[in-house]
Amino acid sequence: MKLGYCICGSFCTHKKALSALSELAEKYEVVPVLSERAANTDTRFGTHGELISAVTEICGREPVTTVDGAEPLGPFEPLDLLIICPCTGNTLSKLASGVSDTSVTLAAKATVRADRPVLIGLCSNDALGANLSNIGALLNRKNYYFMPMYMDDKEKKPHSLVCDFGAVDKCAQAALRGCQLNPVFL
Repeated sequence: MKLGYCICGSFCTHKKALSALSELAEKYEVVPVLSERAANTDTRFGTHGELISAVTEICGREPVTTVDGAEPLGPFEPLDLLIICPCTGNTLSKLASGVSDTSVTLAAKATVRADRPVLIGLCSNDALGANLSNIGALLNRKNYYFMPMYMDDKEKKPHSLVCDFGAVDKCAQAALRGCQLNPVFL
């Protein structure tokens, strides 16, 4: 079983994303993909070099970080499943609109083109705002599945949702069977 695991910008969730990636890498061959933003941005949560090193160590291979690097994931290195976790609102909106101009969105396009599932672990401050329609659009589209999500701070961030990182393998197994785990919203 070969999985793709994409990490987008939601920098405050990278520690949890790396933990989920480690869990998957113990069971599956994992092709890591970093969004251009994640691969090149230093934040208070860590440097891009630290992220690349951690991903490389966990997966035993360097991450894909460019559109050119992601292009072969469809025809030449097909994946059984692509996981985008964390998926930002920006990436979600591109997926819903069919835009494939980043390493992550092109990896998703290549996976769906091969009629394989894409599992989304959304982490977005505007999930219940501007991106709510994009969640609905992808829930109704073939081969897109969501990990369960919850409000991480309903008082201070009333439009924010974060995925349940602990459910990544269970959700991956369901997506591989063509099933959306419910409830989507916890």
